[in-house]
Amino acid sequence: MALIKVVEIMANSGKSWEDAAQNAVKQAAKTIKNIKSIYVKEQTAVVNGENITEYRVNLKISFEVVH
Repeated sequence: MALIKVVEIMANSGKSWEDAAQNAVKQAAKTIKNIKSIYVKEQTAVVNGENITEYRVNLKISFEVVH
C-alpha cells in the first residue's frame, strides 16, 4: 500500500502561472522526494497599471512516502 502525503505551497514568477508552478515543483523537489502530482488551487497576479508584474500560484504537491 502506498502512502501519499500532501503539502500546500505558494510560488511566483514574472513570466506565467505555468512558470510559477514549475518553480514550485523545482524548489519543493530539493527537499521532497517522490513527487507524484500537483493540484493548482488558486492563481493570482500582481498588476501595476495595465501590466501584470507577477504571477502567483497556490498549489498542493502530492508525494509518496517511502518507508
